Amino acid sequence: MKLGVSMWSLHRLYFSGEMDTVKFIEYAGTLGIDGVELLDSFWKDRNEEFPKVKEALTKYNLEVGAYAISNDFVSDDEGKRKQELEKIYDGVDMALKLNTRIVRVFSGNLREPYTYEQAKEWIIEGLSEGAKYAEKHNVILALENHGLLAGRSSQVKEIIETIGSRSLRATIDIGNFLLVNQSPVEAVKKLAPLVGHIHLKDFKIVGEEYQGQAYKGIGGVRLVGTIAGEGEVNLAEVLKILHNTGYQGYLSIEFEGPEDPKYGTEQSIKNTKKILEGLR
Repeated sequence: MKLGVSMWSLHRLYFSGEMDTVKFIEYAGTLGIDGVELLDSFWKDRNEEFPKVKEALTKYNLEVGAYAISNDFVSDDEGKRKQELEKIYDGVDMALKLNTRIVRVFSGNLREPYTYEQAKEWIIEGLSEGAKYAEKHNVILALENHGLLAGRSSQVKEIIETIGSRSLRATIDIGNFLLVNQSPVEAVKKLAPLVGHIHLKDFKIVGEEYQGQAYKGIGGVRLVGTIAGEGEVNLAEVLKILHNTGYQGYLSIEFEGPEDPKYGTEQSIKNTKKILEGLR
């Protein structure tokens, strides 16, 4: 397995203006990892930045483990759904330019007045077309368990198996399962045969007295991001399952805690490396 870092781990530095994609790659080059996960939403001026990004990747000997896009197929407007499909086409094209074969995709966000069944039809329609384009270019679309539409392993599995394309697999975000009241270990067991990419994320449960930003999951549980291996996720067991099933792709650190982003990222890498060493 290869170890990488998602740029989302440093999103606070990006939004504050302290970091752009090139600076992120320069930072990642100091971490002793194999690659990075880049996000489409973090381009400021893609045409200007792209050659600098390619140069930085070469300089620091880093791969792009995955290129992440943020599509949303939940709309009764066919025109809007086509626009979201174009994001996937563009994501595949960019992935090839970045020498990666993995594109992280979403399903969409459940919102009124739509039902789950309506939304699922649009998601399957959109990802089916996207997978056809990806297959032509030997690229994998990796559907992340994110939100309420494809948050549980059974939902991700149903969508992937219904579409039935070799170019549609799962981005298993091990932390996100906690938001839908599912054991990350059990979820990983179920999705491991369909894995295309991994997000190593962890959360800790906090009470109502916690004053910081928290995610609210199903059943009212409040979760705050934390360093991988120091929260509710049994990181050692998850990595053991992936190791035993022969997964050879990227483990992409995605830190979302309140601590300093660089500290949280570096400690997450340290904890992950220690577990991986024990599996060799």
